[in-house]
Amino acid sequence: MHFKELSKSRYTTKKYDSSRKIPDFIIEELKEIISLSPSSINSQPWHFTFVANEKVKAELASLSFFNEQKINEASHLVVFSAIDDIARFEQQINENLPEGSVNYYNQFVKPLGDVAIKSWLQHQVYLSLGFFLAACASLAFDSTPMEGIQGSEYDKVLKQDGYKTLFAVAIGYRSTDDKNQPELKPKTRLPLIKTITTI
Repeated sequence: MHFKELSKSRYTTKKYDSSRKIPDFIIEELKEIISLSPSSINSQPWHFTFVANEKVKAELASLSFFNEQKINEASHLVVFSAIDDIARFEQQINENLPEGSVNYYNQFVKPLGDVAIKSWLQHQVYLSLGFFLAACASLAFDSTPMEGIQGSEYDKVLKQDGYKTLFAVAIGYRSTDDKNQPELKPKTRLPLIKTITTI
C-alpha cells in the first residue's frame, strides 16, 4: 500500500479485539524495524520494552488511567524509555559512535547542562514514535500511542535501571465495534494552507 494510503487508514485505536494476538514473527520484525529509528548523531538513547505477559500488561494497565481497557484488550504493550543517566549515555556514545558524532555532542549538547541534555535525549525517543506507528500500519495491525500513564510507576514495575518511561503504545487488531476507525469516523485535519508554507 502507498504510504499516503497507509496514513489515511492508520488511526488511534480505541477498542481492540482481545481474541487476536500479533504473531511472534511479526513482533520480531517490528523489533528490528524500531531499532532502525532515526536519532540525532545516531545517539539511540532509548529502550523499548515489549510486554506480552498478560499479568505484567494488566499491572501496567492499572497504572494507565483511562487507557486501562485498551491495554488489557491489546495484543501487546510497548513501553518507550529514554536513558536517564548521562554518564551511561556518554559511555555508550564513546564506545559506539565515530569521533565526529561524539565531538558534536561534546561541543553543542553537553555544555547546555543536565536538564537540556535529558530533554534532548527524550526528543530522540519521540522521533522513534512516528517511525513506530508507521511501521505498525505497514504490518497491518493497529496502535494507540499514550502519554496517559504513570511513568514513574511503570519504571518500578519494569525495574528500569538508568532509563525513564516516557510513553507507551498499545498494539493489536481493532475491534469491529471501535467507533473511532476511519470508516466510521472520518479523519479530520487542518487544511494544508494553514499548516504548510512553501518558500
